Amino acid sequence: MVEIVEASVDEASPLLSNSNPNPNLTNRTRSVRTKVPEVEVHLYRRGKGPIDVFKSSLGGWDQDQLDVREILDKYGFKSVYAFKPESGRGVPIRFNPRNGRSIITYHDGSKIYVDGEPKDALIKPITRILVGVAVVTILIVLLVIRDPPEWAKKLNLSDGRIPPWLLACVFVVFTRMRKRTRDFLENRRK
Repeated sequence: MVEIVEASVDEASPLLSNSNPNPNLTNRTRSVRTKVPEVEVHLYRRGKGPIDVFKSSLGGWDQDQLDVREILDKYGFKSVYAFKPESGRGVPIRFNPRNGRSIITYHDGSKIYVDGEPKDALIKPITRILVGVAVVTILIVLLVIRDPPEWAKKLNLSDGRIPPWLLACVFVVFTRMRKRTRDFLENRRK
């Protein structure tokens, strides 16, 4: 059972004395404005740029983490790296997979340089694979058929000296070496 107790307040003696000399202060509304911490981000793509310079607000419990996932989604990057225009790309900027905020903390008003690695296009590798398979298939068919066409006889591929599986292996090795050599040369230029 709950008991209700009434208390009487003596109106003759206020709890707080009205010692405020300015009566207009009590009618005024008070508001607090806080500045959201921001950093200035200079964004590069593969070391070239900057492609964009913008201010990004910091988030997290202490308001000191950069929203990395937002940058990745907006600019189509698969990863971002710390960057110095003088020396180049540094370590990758890691982020929490749950909230997308950086693990590294930043100070309000900082100027940071970020280098992004674009996502790989899906059309280009698929097209290369399909063209490669088509070329290898055509070479195998030309070498296997008994009566090749006249233009194939002029190429002198059907005399049986080169087995089709060897051509397929050479094609795959050539394609892989070309890609690795290109990546190697791009890394050496930087």
